[in-house]
This record gives sequence, C-alpha cells and structure tokens, in this order.
Amino acid sequence: MLRVVTPEPSDEELIERVANGDHDAFGDLYQRYARPVLGLALRRLGDRGRAEDATQEAFASVWRSAGSYRRERGMVAPWLYTVARNAIADRGRAKNEPPMEPGDSVSDELGPDEQAEQSWVSYRVHVALDALPESERTVLELAYYGGLSQSEVASFLNIPLGTVKTRTRSGLRRLAEELEGELE
Repeated sequence: MLRVVTPEPSDEELIERVANGDHDAFGDLYQRYARPVLGLALRRLGDRGRAEDATQEAFASVWRSAGSYRRERGMVAPWLYTVARNAIADRGRAKNEPPMEPGDSVSDELGPDEQAEQSWVSYRVHVALDALPESERTVLELAYYGGLSQSEVASFLNIPLGTVKTRTRSGLRRLAEELEGELE
C-alpha cells in the first residue's frame, strides 16, 4: 500500500489560515510554539500558574492579531515570540497577584540585602539585553530564558544552526562588553 506523506504546512501558511479563523491551523501553531513560550514565561515569571496564564494570553493575542502579520516584515516565529514577550511582560507587571501555587515548605527566600543585589544584577542584565540587536537578543532569550538548545532555537526561528551559534557568540560578547562598561 502506497502512503502519501503530505508536508507540514509552513508557519506562514498556518498564520494565514489562523487569520481566516481556522481553528485546526491555530491548534497546529500552538503545538509548535507552546512549549518554548511556556519555558520563556516560566523563566521570566518564576511561577507556573502565572506562566501558563501568560502563555494562554499570548496565544489568545495570536488568534486575535493573526491578520496583522505581514510576511514581508519577517518570519512568523519572531512575530509570535514578540507577541509572547508582550504577554509575559504584562503578566510580570501584575506582580500584586499572589502565586497560583502556594508554597508547601519553609521559605528559602533571600534576605533584603541579597534580594537587592539580585534585583540590581537582574536589572543590569535586562538593560544590557535590550541594548543588543533584536536578532541576537531573541536567540539569547530563547536559549537562556526559554531553556531551548541551539538546535531548538534554530528550529523555532527557522534559521540555520550556524546562524544561531554566530548570533549567540556575538550576543554574549556584546552583553559582556555592555555589562563591563557599567562596572567601570
């Protein structure tokens, strides 16, 4: 029996179908990108419940704004990643919400001085990341905040592995220079 294998639709085809209200295409897009988006949200927010909410908000935004995607501006993955980053940032600003999962052990929280130091370092890294070119910043955030391997980043962004390695190396060098400049 001869089995016909149909190729997977491209991200661009899926987002076009989503823009036309295709629920199946949305499900396929969700299957491709939910894991890295959730990983990024977990790293940024530190709470699984809030990360899941941010992921859900990100994909709701994708559903609503799929018609605004323009192929000539670039690939779907960076566009979707930007939508996700905005949803995660919105969820992060709503810090007055208690964590969704209550702790069941003695607090291991840092003392005030340690929290201040950690906050300062985190702030400096975020400022330095924002100074990077978007292509390098995206690769670094997917790898370090999203927990993706370089191969997974290449697949997620639909770019060659060598490009991911080059952008990672260049981005880390620029990040180190940016952070060194702040210490002087």
